[in-house]
Amino acid sequence: MEKLYKNQSLIYKYLLYAVSIFCIVFFFPKGGKFKYEFQKGKPWQYENLYAPFDFSVKKSQDEIAVERQKIIDRQFAYYRYDEDIAKGVIAEYEAKFSESLNSDQIGTRQYANLKKVGQDVLERIYENGILVKSNQNEKGKQIYLIKQNEAKEIQYDGLYKIQDVESVIESALRERQLGRYNTVFQSLFFDLVKPNVAYDENLSQKALEDELSKISLTRGSIDEGKLIIAKGEVVESDNYKILESLKDEFESELWASNNYYFILAGYTVLVALVLMMLFLFLKKYRPEIFENGTKVTFIFINILLMVFITTLVVKYNEAYVFVVPLCILPLILKTFFDARLGLFVHVLTVLILGFVVPNSFEYIFIQIIAGIVTILTVSELYKRANLFISVGQITLIYMVAYLAFHIIHEGNLDNIVWLTLGLFLLNGMITLFVQPLIYIYEKIFGLVSDVSLLELSDTNSKLLKELSNKAPGTFNHSLQVANLAEAAANEIGANAMLVRVGALYHDIGKLGNPSYFTENQITNVNPHDDLMPIDSAKIIIKHVIEGIEIARKNKLPDRVIDFIRSHHGTTLVYYFFKKQQESGDKFSEEDFKYPGPIPFSKETAILMMADSVEAASKSLKNPTFMMIDEFVDKIIGGQMNANQFLNANITFREIETIKKIFKQKLTNIYHLRVEYPE
Repeated sequence: MEKLYKNQSLIYKYLLYAVSIFCIVFFFPKGGKFKYEFQKGKPWQYENLYAPFDFSVKKSQDEIAVERQKIIDRQFAYYRYDEDIAKGVIAEYEAKFSESLNSDQIGTRQYANLKKVGQDVLERIYENGILVKSNQNEKGKQIYLIKQNEAKEIQYDGLYKIQDVESVIESALRERQLGRYNTVFQSLFFDLVKPNVAYDENLSQKALEDELSKISLTRGSIDEGKLIIAKGEVVESDNYKILESLKDEFESELWASNNYYFILAGYTVLVALVLMMLFLFLKKYRPEIFENGTKVTFIFINILLMVFITTLVVKYNEAYVFVVPLCILPLILKTFFDARLGLFVHVLTVLILGFVVPNSFEYIFIQIIAGIVTILTVSELYKRANLFISVGQITLIYMVAYLAFHIIHEGNLDNIVWLTLGLFLLNGMITLFVQPLIYIYEKIFGLVSDVSLLELSDTNSKLLKELSNKAPGTFNHSLQVANLAEAAANEIGANAMLVRVGALYHDIGKLGNPSYFTENQITNVNPHDDLMPIDSAKIIIKHVIEGIEIARKNKLPDRVIDFIRSHHGTTLVYYFFKKQQESGDKFSEEDFKYPGPIPFSKETAILMMADSVEAASKSLKNPTFMMIDEFVDKIIGGQMNANQFLNANITFREIETIKKIFKQKLTNIYHLRVEYPE
């Protein structure tokens, strides 16, 4: 059990490794992988390829879409003629005509003549019928009119609309020179005529579906043993379609029950190799991340998230694969860790996705280039304009690379799929979501980004405001330390923003007893005069512990709390230690030592140096160049002799650079001028 407890971190990483492999393979589409890679417009790089079995050549989606549109365009609509309405109108005409005209007034012959005109008009308009609802899209087209259970092909324009009846009546009366009766007839037919031809949507749709179902999805077949493409032959339109059909057939046949577990094992081995490379990279070049289970989990979750989203999009519609904002991955990892790790993880993720996406070489090339551009362009993410500029550059690279591949495949810029360019723009817009995503990750995983550090560096924040009010001397000291540390960090390539924030908060523990620290004593009264040296030392040492408690209470990130814990390392409270020695009383040296730990990064080491140098510089009287030079060397040399930087990944050269910066800054602070010879 003890051995298990000691290795629990390693066991967790093995478990995370296994779960990640399982999830990624599970996300993969269920299908084999064609053993040849080919691209339109490029030579066939393999030996002569012969058909391994009989297969059909599939039509492309564009070809099928064109055929469908042709059928839709030439398909006749069905209209149904209502015989009962027509008979009812004719019967009603017989009754109402006598009510409208009197034979005694106009004469029997004229009466019969007018009645015959009305009958002719009704026969004319009800021969094909009157539309219930007109459709402008059918103008000039042929339709089927179902009359007495028989479909007859007629011109749509041969059907009457209700407003056409008026002109038919006028024309009929004018031909017989009976125009004076137009008003009577119009009034009669206005109440009499009813539409009787309606569009039959169900029958029209069924007929269209029947025609569409007859579309063939193939354009012939290839017999087994037939030469498909010779070595060195350029993959052009025709043989490209044949190769695509062979690929689809091959992959569907390969994923059979007999081969299922073999293919699954192959995928598992390849994914395991990729993730193993990530673990080896972390262990060799980023040991501090490898030892931190939370950070390793964070990296793997981001990889799984990108693989899951991409496979989901590919399953839905592979044409939308470029809408997935894969560049968010290196952007986030660069924000929380560093550029090299971000790029390495991005490349490994793209290699995994190469198993899933179509045209894997094209996809991998474009995504790796975009990832490199992300790493090179995105900096100082806390500046809003920088993110917009970088996303614009990434989107431009996507478009340029896509157009270059299109030229290679087609030989010109014709037939560009504008939807894909639109997807790149959408990709860029989604990438802007990285800002809120970083905030979410900070809260979930306890990580710190430059955006958060910028917020924490605001001296108007609640905690720093309280420090400036209760302990103004400490606040001023923290500002001076922040300036020194930031300048040094910039010079040696450390995280200057992190150092600055750590410096601003490193002494917040002095809020408990500000008057016990000399920088806050504004009178000659020193409360330590009434205390034993060992008690004074305890109060001084206690500000580290109290600082950690205040920081946790105010929810400061752990990376900032690290500066509070380590800014004194395990050094002695030297003033009271010497005072205790002079008293002659017995004591333990441990009572005068800070609890530590010693600095464990470049940033925490810089803060320790800056804090000691700035605090001790207050004791200099009438400083000179020589005095500052010796003073800085002495302070930092003492810390090195006390082994305070053993755990910090900082070199002697970097320490010398830091000392040089401190000397320049102190010279400026004390306004020293060049000493001219007499």
